[in-house]
Amino acid sequence: MSTPSSELPLTDQVQHRVDERGIAYITLNRPDVKNAISPDQRDRVIALLREASTDLGVRAVVLGHTGDAFCTGADLRANRPPAPRPDDAPARGVGEVAKMIREGAQALIAAILDCEKPVIAAVNGTAAGIGAHIALACDLVVAADGVRFIEVFVRRGLVPDGGGAYLLPRMVGVRRAKELLYFGDDLSAAEAAELGLINKVVPGGELDAAVEEWAARLAVAPTRALALTKWLVNTSLESDRTTAFQNEAVAQELNMSTVDANEGVAAFIERRSAAYRGW
Repeated sequence: MSTPSSELPLTDQVQHRVDERGIAYITLNRPDVKNAISPDQRDRVIALLREASTDLGVRAVVLGHTGDAFCTGADLRANRPPAPRPDDAPARGVGEVAKMIREGAQALIAAILDCEKPVIAAVNGTAAGIGAHIALACDLVVAADGVRFIEVFVRRGLVPDGGGAYLLPRMVGVRRAKELLYFGDDLSAAEAAELGLINKVVPGGELDAAVEEWAARLAVAPTRALALTKWLVNTSLESDRTTAFQNEAVAQELNMSTVDANEGVAAFIERRSAAYRGW
């Protein structure tokens, strides 16, 4: 009998490696529960994304999975036991749910959005609930045909968490976001691509190659310029024009102090290919 994934070391439940090109692979590995994500897994993913953000040796991140599901939501059976309480205390104190969401699902989505390296989601199975939001928060999403994205919360009588009501309107508009959130219907990969939720749909057998192609291109790109570009795009969604233009000027100033910016200009003048180092 195989060992339940919950009994595996955390380093096996969330696998991690960085290859010689500087591509970091973060892989959810609990296929027996359709990669429903536990609090311990979530915290490890957050830590690995923060590590990738500050590690000069990392040029890009691929967030993937084993098994036939990307992530089917939070593993409600893996919640940490509550702290002891007095006998007459309520089961849950006021504000505890909000704190749990802030430090849990929201922290995970924020870690993806705030990672200073480009993050590619490699989706070869169902992405539901927080699993869908993990994928949508990534900078680029490549999905296999046959994959489903599901805003499953309404089916459980729940309010969306993990930034769903923040991400979706910005990607598909308010009316389509409400349709997805109100009905919780399965969305095929092709439909998700048509709505602009994901970048590319490929046959399942070609997913790894498609992700590798993009990851390899990102790994030789000017990493700090990409980080600042990500910051500009993400902040533009909440900025007025004046603020957006100020941020752009700041980003230009910061980027021109990097080795890669100077290399890019020199390569253009010298009519050669640039060799970016990531800083």
